[in-house]
Amino acid sequence: MLLSMFCMEKLAAQENTNGTDSLNSTRFWTVNGTLAGATVASHGSLYFIWYKNEQLESFHFFNDCSNWLQMDKVGHGFTAYHLNRISSDMYRWSGVHSGKSTLIGFGFSMTYLGILELMDGFSSGWGFSGCDILANFCGSTLYSGQELLFKRQFVLPKFSFSRSPYAAYRPEVLGSTYLEELLKDYNGQTYWLSFSPFGFSEKTSFLDWLCLSIGYGSDQQLVGNSSSYAYMENGEIKTFHASRQWLFSLDIDLSRIPVKRDWLKKALKQLNVLKIPFPTLTISPSTQAFHWLYF
Repeated sequence: MLLSMFCMEKLAAQENTNGTDSLNSTRFWTVNGTLAGATVASHGSLYFIWYKNEQLESFHFFNDCSNWLQMDKVGHGFTAYHLNRISSDMYRWSGVHSGKSTLIGFGFSMTYLGILELMDGFSSGWGFSGCDILANFCGSTLYSGQELLFKRQFVLPKFSFSRSPYAAYRPEVLGSTYLEELLKDYNGQTYWLSFSPFGFSEKTSFLDWLCLSIGYGSDQQLVGNSSSYAYMENGEIKTFHASRQWLFSLDIDLSRIPVKRDWLKKALKQLNVLKIPFPTLTISPSTQAFHWLYF
């Protein structure tokens, strides 16, 4: 699902330079075409990554609410938030009023991810998940709610990834290439909520860009529906025990850095999806660790 976001980032970096909410029909239909093309291209790519080896079945449901320590659900919420953000920016660029563009973005986000859920519903390896739909709704609501109520984003979902050693044990599930691992290996993914303690005040501060960040991840998670996994290595059985990880760190809201060049502002806004490496405390049920630099 991360792939879909990067397909749309370039046009989302544009801004409405009309100075009004007057609709520019050329831009409006350009946005419609771009979103439609990106949807087809990204869903096609995801088909080859996720679904090509799965058999088609009649439509069915699947309760996966407890799988993968809910990492996939957090990923759904993260993706829904940013699909809403990107598509809303694109429609705002075309001249659609900010409130309407936010609601259109909400609809696009839910529709885009709903199509993926329908694909799951016909796949033998998965099924239509109500929990996924709920996670999508929560992510889109986080963006739309802040935008409609406050006209700014106080809480920013962010992402970081570093390759884990566990994909090598189950490459058919966790990925065999960097791109596949980025999408499939939850052990290497961390999802963050970053917020500025100064951003809730009406007064501006030179530290508005500084954020506190709370992260969520998993470790040694090789099977979705089980907390342990046994692997035979060199004649010995190696057992992995899955655990949740909570992370506490600092971050930077790149959109609030005071820069004057317009192109740099746009670039920083699009990079704001990524968590900036900082010293981080990680806590799991069995261990606590401090990292001088964590990404």
